Amino acid sequence: MDRIVRAWVDGWVVSRGAAPPVVREWGYTIDVGQEGHVTRHVLGETNGLVEAAVVRKVAEAVTAPGVWLKVFAEPSAVRQLLGGGWWTDPEPGYLMSAPLVTTEDAGPDEPLPHGYRLRAWSRGGVTRALVTASDGSWAARGQIATTGATAVVDQIETSAGHRRRGLGRTVMRTLHRAAADQGAETAVLAGTPEGRALYVSLGWRVEAPLLSARYDGADPR
Repeated sequence: MDRIVRAWVDGWVVSRGAAPPVVREWGYTIDVGQEGHVTRHVLGETNGLVEAAVVRKVAEAVTAPGVWLKVFAEPSAVRQLLGGGWWTDPEPGYLMSAPLVTTEDAGPDEPLPHGYRLRAWSRGGVTRALVTASDGSWAARGQIATTGATAVVDQIETSAGHRRRGLGRTVMRTLHRAAADQGAETAVLAGTPEGRALYVSLGWRVEAPLLSARYDGADPR
């Protein structure tokens, strides 16, 4: 199975406080324990190594609502393999990776716009970065989970009223340095089309497309 997928799985469970992944012949099963996101299945291969028969097999075995499926292949092709009862994210996702550099090698940061404040802290293997506005409201945030030589960036968000001010870039650079200082050499994330441009500008590259699907239950008709 793809090592980048495994790195993403290992870091994601730390970041979200999910159960340790159970290794399957086709990938990984993770218990999340939330309403609407009880469990997720992650196929372990990417791109052309993803087999249609495997996607069908995993999808057909799901019978409970709230189970998610992550497949790192062209979304339009994967959608055709899922049976009834599956909702699929209309936006494509991307599995991405980037090399990391330490604080010493990263160079100085660009200053935040006037009035903004950056805080960062680490707990339980996860480093979080928060940017607040002058009134104390949240402007941008994100977190990174370091698991040895790799780290997973997660939940990068910028408030709608504070976008296009470089805040997301500051958050990402802060997380990059924190993970590198903890010994990580490579970062991995599952990104959206909205975030892709930011990540590419920071040296990230796309490893594979991503389809996210959720089983909502069989059609009663």
